[in-house]
Amino acid sequence: MTFKGIITVIRIPFLILALTLGVLGAAVAWYESRLFGSPFYFGYALLATFGLLVAHAGVNIFNDYFDARSGLDYKTQRTPFSGGSGAAPTGQLTVSRILWLGIACFAILIPIAWFFVVKSGWMLLPLLAAAAALIVFYTPFILKMGYPEWSPGLGLGILPVMGAYFVHTGAYSMSAFIASMPSFFLVHNLLLINEFPDVEADITVGRRTLPIVAGKKNAAYFFSFFTVLVYCWVIGAVLFGSMPAFTLLSVLTFPIAVRVIKRALRYDDRETLLKAMSANVLLVLLTQALIAAGYILSGIFKI
Repeated sequence: MTFKGIITVIRIPFLILALTLGVLGAAVAWYESRLFGSPFYFGYALLATFGLLVAHAGVNIFNDYFDARSGLDYKTQRTPFSGGSGAAPTGQLTVSRILWLGIACFAILIPIAWFFVVKSGWMLLPLLAAAAALIVFYTPFILKMGYPEWSPGLGLGILPVMGAYFVHTGAYSMSAFIASMPSFFLVHNLLLINEFPDVEADITVGRRTLPIVAGKKNAAYFFSFFTVLVYCWVIGAVLFGSMPAFTLLSVLTFPIAVRVIKRALRYDDRETLLKAMSANVLLVLLTQALIAAGYILSGIFKI
């Protein structure tokens, strides 16, 4: 097992998403602590975000393990955003060692999860159980269900934000759920557009992603709809008083969204699609970062 192989299979650049989600959940909790006096613990925010980073690394590792074991990673033409890390096909790690790395991530997460259950409340357990199930069953089962994109939207969107909020307050709230929904739409789309280059290879191992089941054209339209829905959600939530006004900063990414949509609709042009995938990563991260910044600014000015 080499250090380079470990770094490759973890896919460190992808972990920026988990960092952003941890910051967003903490930002919502901090904002409410400033306005309503609810609890907020900076140390909890750091530990929860670290847990999210480990959990996301586990997702990447288990995805590589199952794809290598099925043979998919040896058929897929990798891109910087899809097709797995390549750790197994390039011989950097054996399949068994990838599995053990995934198990190690779970071993790290168990004491962190237990700490928060003890400190924040047992109602965190259902969220943790759902997250663990999504990590383990995503590649071998959920990806064969016909519409698997909801799973990353939930597991790497809603649940992390809700969990990062819960560890401070010991409760779930509608305000945290509303704040997490843009993450659902964005992460859903992050996986959806990254599935386009893998359609032919995915079919050979029985996967049933949206581009396979509905066709690339309909999937591209669905992607476009969900992208627009992000901004409709934020604007609507602000108008109804469910999100603070400063979260409208996220609308600044709309020009990027327009470019992503235009390129995604040209899915048959591989070079254009890769540009869409690259710009979409920026869209996903920057939009959520600006929403988090909006909560922080609103907390500072108490509005």
